[in-house]
Amino acid sequence: MSAAVPPAPAAVPLVPQVQRRELTIVGHSTLFYWWPVWAGGFLMALLTLFDNDRMVTVNKDAVLAEATDVTIVKEWDDKGKPKATENLKDRDVVVLPDKHGFNRETYPELSKGSMHPRLHISHRRGYGVAFAVILCLVTIITNIPLRGMWSVLVIVGTITLVLILNLAGWWGDIVRSASYLDIRINVGGYLFIAVVLFIAWLVTMLLFDRQIYLTFTPGQLKVCTEIGGGEKVYDSAGMSVEKQRGDIFRHRILGLGSGDLIVKTSGAQAHQFELDNVLFINRKVKMIEDLLKTKQVTE
Repeated sequence: MSAAVPPAPAAVPLVPQVQRRELTIVGHSTLFYWWPVWAGGFLMALLTLFDNDRMVTVNKDAVLAEATDVTIVKEWDDKGKPKATENLKDRDVVVLPDKHGFNRETYPELSKGSMHPRLHISHRRGYGVAFAVILCLVTIITNIPLRGMWSVLVIVGTITLVLILNLAGWWGDIVRSASYLDIRINVGGYLFIAVVLFIAWLVTMLLFDRQIYLTFTPGQLKVCTEIGGGEKVYDSAGMSVEKQRGDIFRHRILGLGSGDLIVKTSGAQAHQFELDNVLFINRKVKMIEDLLKTKQVTE
């Protein structure tokens, strides 16, 4: 007799696992828009070093002399008398007034003999002028919001003013007057401003700004509105997301496509959350809309 073969167990259908999708949105402080200042500071410092010019400060009574024969002391002996000298002919020199020589605290090496100036500064005044213009423009743009039509009005008004000045024949005089502007900053000045702003910018971007965020998941919104605070969860049903009208100068030029995000929840306790200066705002708004349309299904 043959034993009965037991029936094979029924196959259990596999339930596909739902991949958890989420998107975290963070805003940024206005310090984010100051990147042209520290970037310009590093660039001007590099160009100044490349020019390899030096600067010394002299008394107001100093005299510039042309084609003068001078004798410089190359080395002093222990008794304070010249030990080695060098005669130079047809040289331009700066003659300091009596009892107003170089500061020995600034140049202690002079007690041993001649030396080269140490203060790096470019002979091109355009570097300092360009850096000052960048600093002023960024300060104005980040502190005066010009949204929507205000941006258009400022652009049109600026172009109109330039045309009026040109037709009146004043533009040439303004350009010539601006050519006398002379701003010079040494390498230390550029680097000090650039390094301090860059460190503050980096710490703010990577640490402080990320403590306030909105996290979207299919069907839910998690919100943290203060540094060190807890998360609050809201249902995404009836939620609306919009991008606030942007500032051409701040969002598109300095922000490289950033914008302000407004999220409104629904229900009995409706709330409105705003995140300023969200990077790549258009792409992220579309991703949020796709998440809000998705319902997380569990079985």
